[in-house]
Amino acid sequence: MEGDLIKINEWLLPLSWLYGIGVGVRNHLFDLGVLPQQEFSIPVIDVGNITVGGSGKTPHVEYLVRLLHDKMKVAVLSRGYKRKSRGYVLAADDTPMQTIGDEPYQMRRKFPDIYVAVDKNRRQGIRHLTDDEPTSDVDVILLDDAYQHRYVKPGINILLVDYHRLIIYDKLLPAGRLREPLKGKNRADIVIVTKCPKDLKPMEFRVLTKALDLYPYQALFFTRIDYDELQPVFAEAQELPLLKSANVLLLTGIASPRQMELDLKDRCRSITPLSFGDHHQFTERDAARISEAFARLPEPRVIITTEKDASRLEATPALTPEVRQALYVLPIRIRFMLDQEENFNHKIISYVRKNSRNSILAKRKDDGKPKDSHHSGNRPGTISFRDN
Repeated sequence: MEGDLIKINEWLLPLSWLYGIGVGVRNHLFDLGVLPQQEFSIPVIDVGNITVGGSGKTPHVEYLVRLLHDKMKVAVLSRGYKRKSRGYVLAADDTPMQTIGDEPYQMRRKFPDIYVAVDKNRRQGIRHLTDDEPTSDVDVILLDDAYQHRYVKPGINILLVDYHRLIIYDKLLPAGRLREPLKGKNRADIVIVTKCPKDLKPMEFRVLTKALDLYPYQALFFTRIDYDELQPVFAEAQELPLLKSANVLLLTGIASPRQMELDLKDRCRSITPLSFGDHHQFTERDAARISEAFARLPEPRVIITTEKDASRLEATPALTPEVRQALYVLPIRIRFMLDQEENFNHKIISYVRKNSRNSILAKRKDDGKPKDSHHSGNRPGTISFRDN
């Protein structure tokens, strides 16, 4: 059921109250204009949440990339969490995972025809993407997890809400998982309830819609997770056994592995979870734990991991040959429910085309508009989804 994975540490609620005061003051200063927000002359779409932990940001950003990258030049800008570099970095074909972080590395490998960059300072990152010669032809920038980075005012703010951790039932950090008070959802132009069960009933959609209590300007969508075929992580992988008869070691270093475990439970003979922290950097000691856990499983056996974890496991030289041969990655995609996909796609594409500085894209919307060849990222003028 919705909100079934929420856990509240009641004894920490006084600290949550203090945290809420601090975050509330910060947001109020942005609302008053005391803290400045910068708007850009290029379409900027943010995908984020108001909770810590996984809500499906990466697969939703990937959905937007698939939607847009054959029509225009796309850039993805991320913070590059736990990377071993500083400042702005534009990923190249030979950029190692440690330099840009696991999620940007995964994005770059899957979509080599887009720009992938990292910068903790999103304003600076956007200026680099729009002004630097190697990326000056970018048409749209996707911000991965910048909902709280209010110094940038995106044209579309997409808020993701995990069905199993609904924000309406959660509490502020540290008692709960909310990064900011619930009213922060009001900044969203689009709200997506993610990780919904496939068999969600029409009445449940209506109950969720009412409970979220959105404004008329906010569009609400529902998505679920869909899995692609298992893929070997290493070239020396052994032949994949029939999953229905296999004993699976589910190896994860993500924020919310429970849903993946539940989804796989009925697809294999047995499943043994081995979980590490989110964005965990695997060590030689971890490799030994993985090897021992795998050795305890009876045959036939296989190790399944996520795409994000596979990026980090590939950079772990201590993995044994047995583990490397048995290691498979399970790619995921998101699917829109209630036949909402076409409506969502139209909102995104029409926004980008209407606000594009690329004359070819803009002419599809309005042939009479002159070409805007100025690429400066700090030019005034709001590009707002709500105005479209």
